[in-house]
Formats: sequence, structure tokens, C-alpha cells
Amino acid sequence: MNLFQNKKKITGKQILYFLPVPVLCLALFFTLTQTSRSFHDFTKDLFCSELSGNTLSLHYTIAEPEDFGLKSTEVQLPVFTTESKDQQQLLLDESLAFLQNIDPKRLSKEDAYTYSLLLSYFKNESSAKDYFYYDEPLSPSSGMQTQFPILLAEYTFRSKKDVEDYLKILEQSETYFAGLLTYEQEKSTAGLFMSDTAVKKVIAQCDSIMDDSLLENGTHFLQTTFTERLRALKEQGLITDEEMKAYESDNDRLLNTVMAPAYTTLADGLFLLSGTGKNVGGLAGFQHGKEYYLYLIKRDVGSYRDINDIKSLVCEDFDKNLEMLITATTESPELLTHAQDGRFDTAFPFEKAEEMLNYLQNRMQKDFPPLSGQVPYSIKSISDSLASYSSPAFYLTPPLDDCDDNVIYLNPTNHYDKLELFTTLAHEGYPGHLFQCVYYNSKPSSQEMPIRSLLGYTGYAEGYALYVELLSYDYASELALSAGEEEAAQYYQILKTDRKVQLGLYSLLDIAIHYDGADYSKVKNFLSSMGIKDESTCQAIYEYIVEEPGNYLKYYLGYLEILSLKEKAATEWGDTYTDYKFHKFFLDAGPSDFKALENLLSEK
Repeated sequence: MNLFQNKKKITGKQILYFLPVPVLCLALFFTLTQTSRSFHDFTKDLFCSELSGNTLSLHYTIAEPEDFGLKSTEVQLPVFTTESKDQQQLLLDESLAFLQNIDPKRLSKEDAYTYSLLLSYFKNESSAKDYFYYDEPLSPSSGMQTQFPILLAEYTFRSKKDVEDYLKILEQSETYFAGLLTYEQEKSTAGLFMSDTAVKKVIAQCDSIMDDSLLENGTHFLQTTFTERLRALKEQGLITDEEMKAYESDNDRLLNTVMAPAYTTLADGLFLLSGTGKNVGGLAGFQHGKEYYLYLIKRDVGSYRDINDIKSLVCEDFDKNLEMLITATTESPELLTHAQDGRFDTAFPFEKAEEMLNYLQNRMQKDFPPLSGQVPYSIKSISDSLASYSSPAFYLTPPLDDCDDNVIYLNPTNHYDKLELFTTLAHEGYPGHLFQCVYYNSKPSSQEMPIRSLLGYTGYAEGYALYVELLSYDYASELALSAGEEEAAQYYQILKTDRKVQLGLYSLLDIAIHYDGADYSKVKNFLSSMGIKDESTCQAIYEYIVEEPGNYLKYYLGYLEILSLKEKAATEWGDTYTDYKFHKFFLDAGPSDFKALENLLSEK
């Protein structure tokens, strides 16, 4: 984040000692109000400053900027420079100083909770000031070279202005990628550049994403998706035929003369840096790499546990699930045979995604709080031209102020069977990301304190989505039992346990590679002991985890943190505990780190 500081300061202490009680209460109320106003001003300025410098993030975060105090701003992408790095650090320090001068006791309960989140966040960011070049914005698996065009392809056109802003973003793509290359050059100077294996992948992506032949014949996905969105505007009467043709011409020109050359320049620059990355392993191979990894766990997962506690938590869960899996498959080996023979195909009653989502919405009602009214959504297939760069599925988070714009994308290359589609839709849709996002965004507090939408907390979101994904296996087992398919119900539970074993395994490898310094040979031996012996598979697993430090922990450690929180709630609430009550507590709290959630739970 480009962290902004507010120069407003809290006024000094009030002289209250000799005032009569009624006036004392009035003065105290005034002080509370004054502190609250200063805090709200700070968060509003922080939110506006962060988004005003990044039109792409602004567009994806809010649909009507004016409603949030953001007047018409110049279209802008954040471009890295050495000077911007220094300025960001200064703003971070001043923002932290401002927060440390706030007395949270003078804030409302809800504001005090937001304050605790911001303070922890800023402290963690401040702790990483010496690790600025450890980030990798061009990761082969999730870098901006692949994410940027996807964000462009999914950029919603609500008006003619959106189209014009989009074209201005394209105009700035060359400068944006030049800034990323500058960052990579400075990473190289600092001895922190990516390995040759990784850089070859990124260069290949740069060469394939902006394919000249596709651009030339007009079939590139940034041409076809642009035309699709323009056509929708034209059907709404918001643009004319002539305007549509002019926009298409501008888009083609900018893709060919600005964005394609930007990718070529980036690829050439990265090629020249090849060989400067000396570490072929995880973060532990860098000086202070372990410390940076611990920072990432706090930032991305939201877990403030000691690393040894994290290891124990994941390891104990992995051992338990592995034992369950071995027992289940040993005692009932015929279930695997029957599954391969297709005997369970009729046990699952739904064929279409819409049917599955409708069932999930109905089934979840007794255990989850309701949404106010019907929430429209659509299910789309990821464009063939985007499929190779996209996840198997994803939910495109709508703007804070537009909960009616919900889209779940499915990757056609994934070839889901019925159960896989069902559990995927539970993760992405109901009770997963779509439900969680719309539920919180529908609360007035999300509009009043929008700064929380910028803090991330991937562990909160992905841990929860995994939690309900695993719950959906139980739903599937219920369906099988109701159809008299007891073996199918047992098999679904085996698949659920297998899913947990797999994610636990990868999470343990994540820690081993990035904190303990395990190299490929150790990882290969460990995978071999788990029955994964294919060389190419082992290499692919190792490389992905090296390139995406902490990624599996966002899901699985986030999930385990939720289970820990749930257990704590059951203990503290006693006879009043229900899953409904816990889910409502978790969803009402909104995006948070798990330390803050645990503290909030103790206050209930």
C-alpha cells in the first residue's frame, strides 16, 4: 500500500479537574467526539489518498467515488521510483505516529476495533521497512505481468467515462511496467533478484500475453473483451455506433503501440538481469529472509502466532487427517474402486451450477445469518484466451457500493466433476466469498469506515472460504444419505479428508522451504515418502511454493485459525454457543487479523 499520513494532530489534554460534574461530562463528551472526528478524518483521508493515486484499484473498490469524498481525479497508475519508496516510508512513519497518539478509549467500540486493526497493520508494515525489496511483483504465478491484463479484461464499463478512463490506463501501461522494471533492477542490486528458473517463466509470459499475431488479426482477449463490454454499453444506449468504432480503434492503437512494446521492454530488461539471482530456494536463503517470512504471515494471513506454534498447529492437524485418511481407505478400499467405476455418479443430484448454488443458499440458512433481499449473481466461463493465465475459479469482488454486481468465473480447462463443481461453488459463492463479501458490504459500517476494505487480510477471506468449502463436503454426504447412497457419503468424507491432507502437506512444505531452508532434494524426499514420486510433479510443487511464499498458509492456516476461534467461542459461550452465533460473530466482525478477532471474541 501507498500509506498516507494525516497531518492533523490530537489536541492536548483538557483541564477538567475543577469543573462541576455536569460540565465535566459535557467536556468529556466533547473530547470523545473530537477524538472520534480526528480518527474518522484520518481514515477518510487515508482511504481517499490511497485510491486517488491508483485508478485501477479505485474502479474495483467503489462504483461511485463521489459518495466517498473522492471528487473527479486524474487517471493514474502508481509508478515505482526510488523517490516514491522514500516518500512511502515517510508517510508510513507519520501515520503510525498519528495512530499512537490516539487514545482508543475515547473511541466508540466499533471505531476502537478498526483502530486496533490499523495499529497492528501499521506496526507490522513498519517492522518490514528494511525488507522493501523482498516483495516480488512479477512472480510467475501471480505477478502483475499476468494480473494486469486480467484486471483490464474484467474492468467494468458502467458509463462512457469508464471507457475513456480505461484507455488512459492503457496509455500509462508503458510507464507502469517501466517502474516495475526499475524495482527489479534495484532488487538485483540488493542481491534479491529472482532465480533464473523464475525469470525464464516471466519472460515467456511477457512474450505470449501480448501475442503480435493475435493483436494483428483482432482476436487478442484485450480486443475481444473490450468489444463485448462496448456492445453492452451500446445496447443500453450509452454510446453510439460511431463512438464504439472510435473506441475500438483507440484500443487497438494503444495495445499495439504502447502496451505490447511495454511487455517487450520488460522482457528484455529482465533478460539482462538473468543470472543476478543467486538464491534458487525459498526466503530462508536470503539474509533476513526468515524475518520477512514472519512479516508476510502477519500481513497476508493475519496470524500473530509464534512460528513454532504455527508449525505445531499445522503438523498436528496434518498428522490427524493423514491417520484418518489411511484408516478410511484401509478399512474400505472398495470405495475407491467404486468411485473409479463411476458407481457414485448418480448419488449427487445436481448437474448445473445454478442448481448447486440454489441448494447451497437454502441449506446454509439454519447455520448462517441471512442477507437482506435477493442478491443477483452470474456465472461466467473464463475466456479461452484468458484460461491459461487464470485460476480454476474465482469470484470477482464487487465494489463496496455495488453489491448487485457479482460474478463467479469458472475456468473451462479445469473440467470439474459434479462434486468438484459443488465444493468450488461453495468456496466462491455460497456460503463462501460471494456471501461473505455481500454480507459485510451490506452493513452500514462498511460504508462508514471503508478503509478496512484496503487492508487485505487474505487469511480471513480465504480461510473462511476453505472452511465452508470443507463444510460443503458434509452437505454432499447428506444428499447422498438422503438418496440411500451410504457408500457415496463415506467416499465424500474421504475426499474431504484428502483435501485437508493435501493443503496441510503444502503448508508444511511452505514453512520448511521459506523458514527452515529446505532445498529441493529434501522436499523431493518428503514428497516421495507421501507417495508423490513423479519428478516433474515434485519440481512443479517445489517451484510454485518457492515463487509464492505463504500462499498455502493464507488458506490452511487461516482455516485452522478459524477452527481455533470456533473452539474458543464454544468454551467461552458454553450452552449459548451455536454455529449460527459463531458464524454471525465472524462475519459481522469483517476483514480482520486473527489476534483482533480473538480479542473481540473475549469481549462478547
